[in-house]
Amino acid sequence: MPAFSRLFAIPAAVALTCALASCKREQPAPPKPVAPAAAPAAQAPTKEQAMTSLMEVPEIAAWAAQIEKSSRGKVHGAIIEDNPQPRIINGKPYWQLSFVENRPDTVHRRASFLVAQAGGEVLVEDPLSDKLLTLTEWRRTVRKVLANTSE
Repeated sequence: MPAFSRLFAIPAAVALTCALASCKREQPAPPKPVAPAAAPAAQAPTKEQAMTSLMEVPEIAAWAAQIEKSSRGKVHGAIIEDNPQPRIINGKPYWQLSFVENRPDTVHRRASFLVAQAGGEVLVEDPLSDKLLTLTEWRRTVRKVLANTSE
């Protein structure tokens, strides 16, 4: 019987080796890197985010600080919505916002802004020329005004 059991032992060992080898081959291959999907379009800012970012414009922040200081904290600068309906310029909708001095008895408008609902472009209404200025153009004029008032 020992010869007979050796005959069965060899095929059993081969079968076991093949089974183990096939188990190793059947293991799932590591996942292939997936190409990232196209980045989703940037979310358009909300009106509240547009108001907050407008308040962070250095010239507007300076106005707000100047108002607080000169009134000893009784008057505040604020961004308010002029009109809930978007203003359409060249087919693009803009929020209509203003920076105001918020006094106990009145509200004094300092400047009116249009903030694009997509892309965040800022335009400023020039009351003297009745034109829309880019933020860069407006900064040139407002910096002159701020420089003159700080002397």
